Amino acid sequence: MNEYTQHVTKAFDQELSNLRTHVLEMGGLVEAQIRAATTAYATGDIAVVAEIVDADTRVNDFEIVIDDECAQVVAKRQPTAFDLRLVMGVSKIVTDLERVGDEAKKIAKGARRIHQRGQMPLPRAADVRHVSSVTVAMLRQALDAFARLDAEASHEVIRADEEVDIAFKAILRQLITFMMEDPRTISTAMDIIWIARAIERIGDHAKNIAEHVIKIVEGRDIRHPPKEKKA
Repeated sequence: MNEYTQHVTKAFDQELSNLRTHVLEMGGLVEAQIRAATTAYATGDIAVVAEIVDADTRVNDFEIVIDDECAQVVAKRQPTAFDLRLVMGVSKIVTDLERVGDEAKKIAKGARRIHQRGQMPLPRAADVRHVSSVTVAMLRQALDAFARLDAEASHEVIRADEEVDIAFKAILRQLITFMMEDPRTISTAMDIIWIARAIERIGDHAKNIAEHVIKIVEGRDIRHPPKEKKA
């Protein structure tokens, strides 16, 4: 390898490293948004809602910067095989992270509506906080899997998504019961349902990120497995 080729290779490696670093920074920001939004819901500290909404602008800025970096890498380096999968995977992961930020904003706004009415959260509030902690753990594990390019850890994230789906359905059933028994709970129950739905969607995005990591590492797209043929 001559000196010029070595220089180009090092520059390319640095560009890929920068991409991964920026994705993880963006992931840390959206994780903090989720935690703050859930805290606002649980404690009634709606003063942080404006901060969460403002932070969404930073998330959007990250998406624009990283997408531009991906385009530049493709144009300059014309990556192939693993490197191309990495760049394309990064582009898809940042889209999921941007949508996680949107869901965190929805949680924060729902919390503000509930507490501005002066109403206490219904009994399923604790369940909402629990499922939120599960989705935050999923997101963190998915990002860690991306950092380490760990396909096995990604499979664990995908399996955890089932727990989130089950918990959301349980919350939904209970809140529907509350609304039927006491119409005065309808407004608050509906806001909690939208908050729980946002949390469930965050779990879906964490699952998506895990699937993108598997595609990067193994070259397999597992999002739509083939259906078994009927005998």
